Formats: sequence, structure tokens, C-alpha cells
Amino acid sequence: MGTMVDASKDNDWSFPGDKKITVVFVLGGPGSGKGTQCANIVKHFGFTHLSAGDLLRAEIKSGSKNGTMIQNMIKEGKIVPSEVTVKLLQKAMLESGNDKFLIDGFPRNEENRAAFENVTKIEPEFVLFFDCLEEEMVRRLLNRNQGRDDDNIETIRKRFKVFVESSLPVVEYYGSKGKVRKIDAAKPIDEVFKSVEVIFAPFNAEANRLSNTNVTTRMGLENIISCIKWLSRAIWSILTNILSKVLFWRTICRYP
Repeated sequence: MGTMVDASKDNDWSFPGDKKITVVFVLGGPGSGKGTQCANIVKHFGFTHLSAGDLLRAEIKSGSKNGTMIQNMIKEGKIVPSEVTVKLLQKAMLESGNDKFLIDGFPRNEENRAAFENVTKIEPEFVLFFDCLEEEMVRRLLNRNQGRDDDNIETIRKRFKVFVESSLPVVEYYGSKGKVRKIDAAKPIDEVFKSVEVIFAPFNAEANRLSNTNVTTRMGLENIISCIKWLSRAIWSILTNILSKVLFWRTICRYP
């Protein structure tokens, strides 16, 4: 238990209080097409895609103290504490420099969900839920050619069972708060993304609004600078004209 506390307190990965962070949890069963659609969202809407599993594997590979602790727990058949996973996500979010995130395959259960909100103090904007029949997901996983050891009928059905028992309650929790956007993931990839685009369109609208605001501000500053330059030239012209007349009359007065 002490190891868990040490690992989660290596750094203070807290977010600036004045910065709005947008988080979208992406959930769906194995083979529902989450990864493909996340890549599309990143490309078209400027989100950063984070996978809790990828971050855990990267931490183990780094050879850090935290990574060794995670590796030992997995070898011993123990569950990595939610706080450790959340801290890795929080660290990756801060280091990305972005303020919009897709968190893929997380939270896996209610404990993950509670830990994320407690540690980060962030509630997701919504949950993007890829809804797909088990038989379709099984078909996809058996047909894909990725060389994964767990792509066999028995392990696939076990993974789906774990998703239904552990992750669906998270979807239901956010559904009760009106924060679930359900996608029919059984459709072809292009059709699925059309549904995704509708959900994420407001983020493009906000980006365009901010861009237009910046353009307007820049144009306003340019206009002010132009006016100052024009006034400076006009004032200089007036002063030059006055000075010329003064010199002219002084000359006349000196030589009557």
C-alpha cells in the first residue's frame, strides 16, 4: 500500500485552476472500432488520444520505479491501483500541452471512474459509447490480422463479458446524468464517423469562434496602428507647415 502512495505522489500533476480541460471517455466492447474512430477525431477535431493500457505498458518499459511496481503487481496477478493509472493519464495530459482529450478504454469500472474524478477534479464532457452486438465484434476480431494472442473466440468472449460486467455500469452512471453519446458501431467505418462528426461539431464551432475572435482582435489592432501612423503624419505635416510660415514671416520682418 505504501508503494502505491509513493508512486502516485512522485509529482504534483495538477491542472492550472484557470484552464478548462475537456475530457471525453471513449468506451465500447473489444472490436467496436474505438481506435479507428479516435484516430479520425484526433485528425479532424484536434483532440489528444490517450490509452490507459498504452501508458501502463510505456511506464513498465521505461524501467522507472513506478514501472517496476506496476510490472510486479501484474506478475503477481494484482490489479494496478486506479490512482496509479489516473496519475499516468494526468501526467500525459499535462505534458501534451493540449486541453482536449479522448481517453480510450477508461474508466474500465466504477472504481476507475471515481478515482479519475477524485484525483483530477475533472468530470468528462461526455462518454462516447460505441454500441455493437457481440457477434459483430467477435467477427471483426477473428477477421483482423494483427497477430494478437488474445484474438481467439474464448478470450474474446471473456473480454466482452468483463466489459459488460465492469464497464457498462460506468456507461449507465453517466447515462443517468445525460452524458452519454451512443454510436451505432455496427455500421461501416465511414458511416460511423458521420455520426461521430455530428457529436463533435460543436468543438469545431468553438475553435472557429476563437479563431474569428483572434482575427478580429488582430484586425482591430492593425486598424489602431494605421490610425496612429496617419495621425502622426498629419501632425508632422501641420507642424512643418506652421514652421515654414514662421520662418517666412521672420525673414520678411528682418528685411523690410
